[in-house]
Amino acid sequence: MKDEGRRAEKEDLRKRTKEFALKIIRLCLSLPRHPQVQIVNNQVLRSGTSVGANYREGYRARSEQEFISKLGVCVQELEETGYWLELLEESGMCPKEKLTELKDEVEQLTTIFVSSIKTMKSKQR
Repeated sequence: MKDEGRRAEKEDLRKRTKEFALKIIRLCLSLPRHPQVQIVNNQVLRSGTSVGANYREGYRARSEQEFISKLGVCVQELEETGYWLELLEESGMCPKEKLTELKDEVEQLTTIFVSSIKTMKSKQR
């Protein structure tokens, strides 16, 4: 029964990280086409969409250690995405209201992944 719960949780995160990537794509498509904006746009697009890709890779990991490693990459990409979103907001390239939901999701996903990493590492000891 525990395995079914974990599998459902992992599947939910697959969907959630994919939805996050789609929201990032929609944001990037809505940004102005100025060269300065496009530099940040490309960065947030790359890091924001890679969260789901890395989680997908980890989902099929061959070992718990490999899964933990992929979750660590997800955290790194989320941190980078958060940085670029802050730059978009603080530079005035994008209105704060457009970024609130995405920034909140960055925080929530980071919390989930960090907690999962800690839990899995403590079980390994």
